[in-house]
Amino acid sequence: MISLVQLQTILDLPAGSQTQFQCQAKVDLYDSPALERLATQAASGRHLRITGVSTTSEMESIAALQICLCEDDYPGWLAVRDLRHLDIAHHPYQPVPLSEAEIQARIPGAIAFTQTAMGQANHYLWGGTVGPNYDCSGLVQSAFASVGIWLPRDAYQQEAFIHRIAIENIRPGDLIFFGPPEKATHVGLYLGNDHYIHSSGKDQGRNGIGIDVLSGQGDSISQKYCAQIRGAGRVVTNYPFS
Repeated sequence: MISLVQLQTILDLPAGSQTQFQCQAKVDLYDSPALERLATQAASGRHLRITGVSTTSEMESIAALQICLCEDDYPGWLAVRDLRHLDIAHHPYQPVPLSEAEIQARIPGAIAFTQTAMGQANHYLWGGTVGPNYDCSGLVQSAFASVGIWLPRDAYQQEAFIHRIAIENIRPGDLIFFGPPEKATHVGLYLGNDHYIHSSGKDQGRNGIGIDVLSGQGDSISQKYCAQIRGAGRVVTNYPFS
């Protein structure tokens, strides 16, 4: 393991530095320093900041690095072994404001991304944002990111970020949210003609990316999701602008 002193030397950064790093390969990020459960993934090219460390009791060895992804402000824990996949970012990430018209012009590309993803062998992966395996919000975030539009990471965060619309006014590229009254737990991307695409797990009858019927007129999976619809929304701005 790398010691605290060694890490300071490797990074050559003052305490509390806001220096950004750029991923040179895909890295997995976890929801705790135990590194047991995947929280999200960072594709090659993404930016992050190191915000802290978790140490073991022996010789103050580093167990994990606490990080924050720059594009969506999402926190996580990075395994020390994955430091080899980071390099100091020569061009730090800066969010770019986009008009609603600019965003709408890019929607066909986001839809195409999801359909290409569905065409590859895949399964549902909690925390998955790098193909071929995604969770629901990871697929949506990655589809929009592929055309230069950043959304928050999780379904409930995406629901809070978008512009809410009546379900009868939905159009291709809008997001559909599912879950109990308290919180959105699932999201899909509307394709048009009463169909939407999403990545769903085994507990809902599928294991991966598929297309379902919004009105619930399709099979049992479509009916199950129809009963959980919370509402819909339109992406009108690029995170973190609002």
